[in-house]
Amino acid sequence: MEALAAVPRRAKRRKPEASLEQEGGANISPLVPTTSAPESNPPSPGAGGDESHIQDPPPGAGGEEEDGVDRISLLPDAILGEVISLLPTKDAARTRILATRWRHLWRSAPLNLDGGDLRTIDVVSRILSSHRGPGRRFRFPAQLLWDSPATVDAWLRSSALDNLQEIDCWIPFIWGPQELQPPPLPASAFRFSSCLCVATLSQCHLSDDVAQALQFPKLKKLALQSVRISEDSLHSIIAASPVLECLLLSTIFGFHCVRINSASLTSIGVGHADDGYQTSATFLEKFIIEDAPCLKRILYHRPPQTGMPLQVSVISAPNLETLGCLNYTDYCSWFAMGSMIIEPYDMMEFRIINSTTPACTVKILAVNIFILSLDEIIDFMRCFPCLEKLYIQAYRGDQNLWRRKHHNLIKCLDIRLKTVVLNNYRGIKSQVNFATFFVLNAKMLESMTFECQRDSVTDRFLAEQHLLLQLEKRASRCARVYFTTKRCEHDFMHINHVHDLSKTDPFECEEKGAGVCASFE
Repeated sequence: MEALAAVPRRAKRRKPEASLEQEGGANISPLVPTTSAPESNPPSPGAGGDESHIQDPPPGAGGEEEDGVDRISLLPDAILGEVISLLPTKDAARTRILATRWRHLWRSAPLNLDGGDLRTIDVVSRILSSHRGPGRRFRFPAQLLWDSPATVDAWLRSSALDNLQEIDCWIPFIWGPQELQPPPLPASAFRFSSCLCVATLSQCHLSDDVAQALQFPKLKKLALQSVRISEDSLHSIIAASPVLECLLLSTIFGFHCVRINSASLTSIGVGHADDGYQTSATFLEKFIIEDAPCLKRILYHRPPQTGMPLQVSVISAPNLETLGCLNYTDYCSWFAMGSMIIEPYDMMEFRIINSTTPACTVKILAVNIFILSLDEIIDFMRCFPCLEKLYIQAYRGDQNLWRRKHHNLIKCLDIRLKTVVLNNYRGIKSQVNFATFFVLNAKMLESMTFECQRDSVTDRFLAEQHLLLQLEKRASRCARVYFTTKRCEHDFMHINHVHDLSKTDPFECEEKGAGVCASFE
């Protein structure tokens, strides 16, 4: 794999290349330049030249290392094709200009075609008609199911998509169904059922006669977004997917309750959108996990807002490790695990019923609460005594005086937290009191992160917080404290695609712009 580190060097002087339009692309801005500057005569021997006079590379050239050997182009076509198939559509097409050796590879490489990257329907049609390789991934906008179903059907019948591994019928954002009878998927979409590994289906109707006849022996990831489907059909699809690991259900409608039984599922995302609903539609309201022995993550994908209840009940998930984001605004919703029930109360806080049966397997928890209350968080820690990561988003603060109130509790409470993230931190007294509880008592703490407004973190603010938080007295000497700018727009839930369900910690922000302003060791 080290040989892949050398990237073929693009010559600055070359003959005109054909555009993607000319080679089966389309009438869009060419992905490859169609014209080049007039060629200048090469410098005479011994004359001082510069890189602008570099000659065209000989066939097979590109990316030579210091020893003059082009190691990338020495790789077999099959390996180079796999590399190309990992690139976005436009970048994959551009590899043809790297060197003569690469010109034919894109057409025979496994096709990774993203219709969202291209400007017209003709682009997709021409690429499919000219590509010789097998299909790897095909992405197209769900709106075409409404506007041009015959075109979508023709695409899906193309031999260029034979043995397709991933189909992604996407929508730019999740909204409720605009009609109670969305269009069906073309029958040609189901010819890939035996080879699909990943499927995202949006804004469509899966009828019983079609869904209940399908088998997905290789399907590992499935997302249904704004899809009309019956409970029996959903059960049938899950049962027909023996290796299914990730299931994302967002704003599905057609039934009120579903019961999940799967020996292979490891991650589930479930939830509703926040606008565009048809009130007469039958939406999912109860999600019951009856038996999921391998399930590790339950994620509220775009948590439901007021008026759209979603009740999640876990009967048997012995390996559940990650849960969230529990939201105080969802007053009609609740989460139950065994006999324990967590429900929003009075639109301000959570109420926990029967916390005497703790969930000891849960290690990562994210909560969105209105009032930052240490009492409430301690109740959560009693429910999940083995928590290692805790993400908290709050808007107001309680007094959070704890030294006398929780004096006896500190002696018996086993705090195993290693990571604490507190959003909307302003350094006010209630937040400082809350944070010092963990600074002074969490002996296994490794990191504590305060996410602040972008303009609030100044040198003076940091110096004051260092003193107020009593960092010199922290219980864990190896703990590091971070002050960062406000996190990205997703808050705690970074689930944009079914692939994101595979993340061990889906609440950890990976985007730029939420960088560390300061840290204390």
